[in-house]
Amino acid sequence: MTDKASENRQFGRIFKSVAAGAAALVLSLHIAGNALAADRVKVEWWNAASGRLAEITKQLISDFNASQDKYEIVGVSKGNYEETMAAMVAAYRVGQQPVLVQAAERGFLTMQRSGAIIPVPELMEREGYKINWNDFVAPVAGFYLIDGKPAAMPFNSSTPIFWYNAEQFKAAGFEKPGETWQEVEEQLYAIKKKGISKCQMALANDFYWSLIENYAAIQDQPYGTKANGFGGLDTEFVFNKSPLIVAQVERLKKWMDDGVLQIAGQGLSPDQLFISGTCSTYVASTAAHAAVEAGAKFKWSATFLPHEEGIEPKNSTIGGGALWVLKGKSEDEYKGAAAFLNFVASPNTQVWWSKQTGYVPVTNAAYEQAKAEGYYKEHPTREIAILQLSRGRPDDNSRGFRFGNHNQSMALLVEEIQGVWTGQKTPQQALDSAAARGNQILRQYEQLHAGK
Repeated sequence: MTDKASENRQFGRIFKSVAAGAAALVLSLHIAGNALAADRVKVEWWNAASGRLAEITKQLISDFNASQDKYEIVGVSKGNYEETMAAMVAAYRVGQQPVLVQAAERGFLTMQRSGAIIPVPELMEREGYKINWNDFVAPVAGFYLIDGKPAAMPFNSSTPIFWYNAEQFKAAGFEKPGETWQEVEEQLYAIKKKGISKCQMALANDFYWSLIENYAAIQDQPYGTKANGFGGLDTEFVFNKSPLIVAQVERLKKWMDDGVLQIAGQGLSPDQLFISGTCSTYVASTAAHAAVEAGAKFKWSATFLPHEEGIEPKNSTIGGGALWVLKGKSEDEYKGAAAFLNFVASPNTQVWWSKQTGYVPVTNAAYEQAKAEGYYKEHPTREIAILQLSRGRPDDNSRGFRFGNHNQSMALLVEEIQGVWTGQKTPQQALDSAAARGNQILRQYEQLHAGK
């Protein structure tokens, strides 16, 4: 008994010694880890991600931070695009701006002419990174080009596509939606007549982008003069002078009056109207994939946006945002920003990002990589956006839009067209008024930036 007790005491002393040593080792590793983390250069990035996109953005940041030990991207959500832009402007005025900021494509001129940015190609070249800007998908990069190179790094880029309930179309005797607006109209009215769905199309919240701006681009109709603003600040809106654009608004109004097109209300969104099976179709960004895949309990699919009979359709245009580099930060922070931008632009990251979000890969290399993996054979609707963006060669009417204070003129357009929905104005009257009011905003912007 005595020998056994002695052995137990000796074992206890050894165990305590080992445990203490292990605890000390863990503590030293923890302290060392904290020291290493503290030694990293922190690079602040203000973004406009929310919901599921916010989770994916956090993972993107985490993956970059884990890929190297010099820099730490610190992501800060500042609300939607408008709130993020307002916060950035306020912070810049007092020298508290981040290194990177995510801004919507409509804010391009505001950012580019602010005097507050460092063009991304300039930064990347200075920090020794070689990026093939010619490899970026043309309608994506083209939106941000200045002297042949993008002023910002295209990030979350999307385009609207035509979503449909395949079961309801089959029940009506249709394999899929027609390619033209005329064919689609016949199908929607047939679905309504047969009582297959409660509503045949949900009106997109961003109908001004998906059903008017992109309609103009695909139909090769001028939305504004000077190549939709790319040719100079003295551009003017002329969408009200296009018989096709006027007829498009007339078509939507007719569908609404006939009960074919429904405006979401009572707390519902167009996404919910489609995903619940209430509406047979809706036009939405390709980034809606995550919500549709997670929520729809029926067989669904998507296809290209319709075009008018007798017209060879052009490419659609992008929505989404880009990453901008702001002045006034340290050289080490800029090295970290460049490393992160290089990470974002890499094919592997682009393929991952596209799969996770539904946004299009912004480079041809990433698209080819995803295609080689067989991803689009397994997920054919994921390829529609990039095929639609790459269709034909962008011209002055389909390259995109570059208008000063574009958010303001867009809000006026929405306000005027709401008058059409309520019967207060004809489509022509609403578009005339939207163009006139929008041109006042363009002239104010031109005067403010004259000579800059």
